[in-house]
Amino acid sequence: MTDPRPAVRPVGEHALLVELAGTAEVTALYGWLRERQAAGELPPVGEIVPAARTVLLDGVADPDALTRVLRTARPGPASAASGPLVEVPTVYDGADLAEVARRWGVSPEAAVRIHTEPEYVVAFCGFAPGFGYLTGLPPRYEVPRRATPRSSVPAGSVALAGPYTGVYPHPSPGGWQLLGRTALRLWDATRTPPALLAPGTRVRFTPLRGGTA
Repeated sequence: MTDPRPAVRPVGEHALLVELAGTAEVTALYGWLRERQAAGELPPVGEIVPAARTVLLDGVADPDALTRVLRTARPGPASAASGPLVEVPTVYDGADLAEVARRWGVSPEAAVRIHTEPEYVVAFCGFAPGFGYLTGLPPRYEVPRRATPRSSVPAGSVALAGPYTGVYPHPSPGGWQLLGRTALRLWDATRTPPALLAPGTRVRFTPLRGGTA
């Protein structure tokens, strides 16, 4: 019989790594941990860092006590959707919109409706400062990365790859499928905090018509 408890492994003397089945479980556990932390029900921990299949807890004062809490955690879907909501106004004129629509078997207009229907959650951040990996699109709409990455993708590009949606915070190379663009600044070093998106943030894409986002 499979053990339902997450695997908890020590990382040095003051950190723990929780290994989970996938991104959905990571997002739910991250939300649950933040809720318990805010309520003062979690043993002291300095930082909680989610990734695709793991959650790192660093600056742990009592690893044994925190391990016991983690082994009894049973977070539900509500824990994953407790963050603030960010609206992302988007012009859907991306270079790969027609190709994505073809893969989905729908028109480009229908593809836009499909992409704007869910409420997304930032599962984790990485790749570049301010880049969030957003979950929420049903699995049947997963698309592969481009066979040949682009040498430069403009900042603000809204894109898909695998199970994730993302918004490029800076101009950079990239192989994700481009759906559109937004004028929102995902990363601003003069802002506190600099990143607009953080793990647990809920995101809604709002379609705009015309040439400006």
